[in-house]
Amino acid sequence: MSTFGTAFADLMATAWYRDGAWTAPEFGPVEPLAIHPSAHVLHYASTCFDGLKAYRFPDGTLRIFRLEAHVARLRHSAERVCLPVPSAEMLSQVLMELVRANEDAVPDYPGSLYLRPVIMGTDHDIGAAGHASHGACLFVLASPVGAYFQGDHALKILLDDSHMRSTPDFGVAKSGGNYAAALHFIEEARREHNCDQVLFCPGGDVQETGAANVLLLDDERVVTRALDGAILHGITRDSLLQLARSIGYQVEERAITVEELLDWCAKGEAALSGTAAVLVPIGIFLYRDREVPVASGPNVARLRDALANIHSGASNDPFGWLTPVD
Repeated sequence: MSTFGTAFADLMATAWYRDGAWTAPEFGPVEPLAIHPSAHVLHYASTCFDGLKAYRFPDGTLRIFRLEAHVARLRHSAERVCLPVPSAEMLSQVLMELVRANEDAVPDYPGSLYLRPVIMGTDHDIGAAGHASHGACLFVLASPVGAYFQGDHALKILLDDSHMRSTPDFGVAKSGGNYAAALHFIEEARREHNCDQVLFCPGGDVQETGAANVLLLDDERVVTRALDGAILHGITRDSLLQLARSIGYQVEERAITVEELLDWCAKGEAALSGTAAVLVPIGIFLYRDREVPVASGPNVARLRDALANIHSGASNDPFGWLTPVD
């Protein structure tokens, strides 16, 4: 299978916000969008997106995981970046119809059809630095995917206690600007230290990486940073915490210091969580040129497998997370 996110199903969906209303979504071939060079998004980054997955069950039926939660987060992100907000009904319908239209492109498990809805500002106005875009485009891509990280190696993560991934009130938005803000530090860590990602810990406060939430695990506990406006409210994070509680872990959502994190590594596990990656173990933290190995254990695999069994239909869905595509 192609590298994650580089292959696309035949059809995409598109709708436009004009004169105070959304047009009916249209489904057609994946092709370039016609937007003016002065479009607000190209100059002032008025854009947001989300990412969710549809799975094929052994009986051939299709399910979308956490559809309502992803729709709610996309709507919140659109509001946060001052874009027209589609209704939950519209977004749910277009996502369902796109999966149905690309049914033949949904791979068997452990593959999935990754859905990428995007909203962007389209006003033709290069002088609108201090104004929201009144026009917008919603488009949705569908991409057959396998694993996000290739191979089964544990990750090497740089601890950065000097920089933030985003601002205290904007990190909650799933907007391209937040990812762009982190890229310089991630590329530098990859180039100079062969690290896979950067965990941002401004002033010693452990927050999140450039693209994922962080979980600490041992035989009794799952510990993660409490949510606030500075970090993304990960839906995979939320799913894993609910699962952890249901199978007997004590879940702690609170502040974590770099010192505590490094002490944890001697006996506990650590992992990154996200829709694309699901749950991936961390093997090494690099902090001020010192490599700190992370203990291995059964808990990352146990929690990941519990979620994977719901994704695949191998176990029941007691939380009602899977929406049938009928």
